[in-house]
Amino acid sequence: MSVRDERSRPAGPPVRVQGRPVDSHPALPPEAARGSVRRVTVVGEEVLSRPCRDVTEFGTPGLSALIDDMFLTMYVAEGAGLAANQVGVDLRLFVYDCPDDDGVRHLGHLLNPVVDLPAPADRRLIDDYEGCLSVPGAGMPVPRTDRATARGLDKDGNPLVIEATGYFARCLQHETDHLAGHTYLDRLSRRDRKDALRQMEANREDVFAQRATRAAALGK
Repeated sequence: MSVRDERSRPAGPPVRVQGRPVDSHPALPPEAARGSVRRVTVVGEEVLSRPCRDVTEFGTPGLSALIDDMFLTMYVAEGAGLAANQVGVDLRLFVYDCPDDDGVRHLGHLLNPVVDLPAPADRRLIDDYEGCLSVPGAGMPVPRTDRATARGLDKDGNPLVIEATGYFARCLQHETDHLAGHTYLDRLSRRDRKDALRQMEANREDVFAQRATRAAALGK
């Protein structure tokens, strides 16, 4: 998921890492410092259009390396979230570094997530701008509920419950959609989908060039 244009990532407290409050956290987390940049898949590639597999092995060096690479790839692409199939790996896993509408920075990873939404009678849908790193250079308003709870596991297999509101709730819903084989384009009307694809065609090369520049600046 792309960072909202008018919103910068908070640099200091309040911060929640894996759902828990911390005093502070570096702008570039340790995971990203260890990682390598991977290619981001683009809409139309088969790995983005089929459901991902559950993670069944935890605590492995390969899983930790994947998470590190996903964090760095997300920052190079200026994202607020990134699903594993966006780097070509069909596992139910995403990483995130996303603010909510109160300015709290939420950072972490989640494996095998299930997102619970409010009951229909209590649900409030918000139309807000949504972009996607796999639809480079495009963005459209997408209706999403303003609250969500994500349940899953960390990389060591420990259970996690992440409560989210506002833009962070949107991020959790967006990334979980990816793991089911969907992008935000699937939630658009035919007309709006065509508009988003036209935006991507016009802007994608500039986006790729910007990503390459940021990767080079980080020595990656």
